[in-house]
This record gives sequence, structure tokens and C-alpha cells, in this order.
Amino acid sequence: MKIYIAGPLFCDAELEYNEKLDKFLSDLGFTMFLPQRDGYKLAELEKKVGRSEALRIIFEKDVQEIKDCDVVVFNMDGRVPDEGACVEIGIGYALGKECIGLKTDVRGAFGGVDNPMVLGALKFRVAGSLGEVGEMLGEEWD
Repeated sequence: MKIYIAGPLFCDAELEYNEKLDKFLSDLGFTMFLPQRDGYKLAELEKKVGRSEALRIIFEKDVQEIKDCDVVVFNMDGRVPDEGACVEIGIGYALGKECIGLKTDVRGAFGGVDNPMVLGALKFRVAGSLGEVGEMLGEEWD
């Protein structure tokens, strides 16, 4: 099973947690796509092809990887979920991929609750720990 990790990529703590999630899932035997490692870095790519082309390439690469995956695991931590990752789960949902959330952060934009559109795309499956993600990935889904 191939898993696409969606989540924020903008500070050391986010990058490190994504790597921790990647290692945890890899150790369970899953094949991973981690955008920060397996995709393109905007700053490096735009030096080669310019900003507009770099943005297009990154978008197309990530969409193709979502198409090629079985599951999207969404790191929801942060004051609000990362907007790019929200698009990624939206694409995954629209393509019929299984999408599950991982949220260890107690904050929520709607009085402690996450946006119902985000939750709906996840079929209301949000794990509170790495172990719960592993359990969810071991379940049969309708």
C-alpha cells in the first residue's frame, strides 16, 4: 500500500514530525511519498525554471503522486490545517482515495472542532497518535 503524507512543510518542527510519521509508517511496511523528501523544493526548482514553472511542476507532481497512492494521511497539526494539505485531501477524496487525519494538536478553528469539510473528506477518521494511525491503516474500509 502506498501512502501520501499531506501536511505543513514550513518549519523544522513540521518537517521533523513529517519524517517521524514517514518512518513510523515505513516501519509498518508501507511505501511512502513524503513531499519534502520525494517531491520538489520550490526554492531550488525556481532557480532552474522560474517561479511560475516551478509552481506548476510541484502541483502536477503532487497530484500525480496522490493519483498513484492508496491512502492520504493528513498531518492536521497547527492552529488551522495547512491549506495545501487540505487541497491534497480534497483531491484524494475526489479520486476515491482513503484519507485519514492525524491530529495531536488540541486547537480547532470552530470552538475546538475542525472544519466539517475537512472532517468529511476524512470520513471523520482522525487519529490522535501515530499508533492510532497504524490501527486505522490496518482496518478494512467500506
